[in-house]
Amino acid sequence: MLKQFLWVILPYISLTIFIGGHIWRYQYDQFGWTSKSSEVLEKKQLRLGSLLFHWGILFVFIGHVMGILIPEPVYQTLGISEETYHLIALVGGIPAGLLAFIGLIILIRRRITVKRVRATSSRSDWVALFFLAVVILTGLSSTLLNIDSNGFDYRTTIGPWFRSVLTFRPNPAYMEQVPIWFQIHVIAAFGIFAVWPFTRLVHVFSFPLRYLRRSYVVYRKRMPKQAEQPHQIH
Repeated sequence: MLKQFLWVILPYISLTIFIGGHIWRYQYDQFGWTSKSSEVLEKKQLRLGSLLFHWGILFVFIGHVMGILIPEPVYQTLGISEETYHLIALVGGIPAGLLAFIGLIILIRRRITVKRVRATSSRSDWVALFFLAVVILTGLSSTLLNIDSNGFDYRTTIGPWFRSVLTFRPNPAYMEQVPIWFQIHVIAAFGIFAVWPFTRLVHVFSFPLRYLRRSYVVYRKRMPKQAEQPHQIH
């Protein structure tokens, strides 16, 4: 029964809250749909932590797309062997995970140690940081514990299971032999999907598309008031 809940029911609960929560938030809290930048309160740590975190997460996301959403036969068709793929995953995944984790640690430290930032932090901020830390730490640990090329292959287990969930044909049997650290990583990921719509993470879906078609903004230097007046001839 627990397996059915974790690998069949929980994913749909999380995804339903994720989609429905964003729709509700956009309809009733558009003014709160923001990253709530605290740059004016502290810049140095924010600049470094945000840069490391966002670049790390970007490459982590690309790695998950390659490993989870793209079926293994596609790589076989392209002539990419299991050993080659595993090497690419390690070379790209470990540095990306470390970047994201170090960046997140800097951002958490900033939020704790800078009084003005801590005073303006909401409960949802701490919840988001907690789930991000668990997801990144368990994901990085899973990668480091799976360095052996003959180890666990998530492309034949987690990948097919996740795609079966997306196609509404969930098959929990794929998750039976998945190591516990990978299972914790997956469960934590669904946890962050559930709280996502109610935190500042919604800013991920704020694309400034209007900037692509807006008119140019012309800036003119303001002349001193005396210079604007014509000289009088005596």
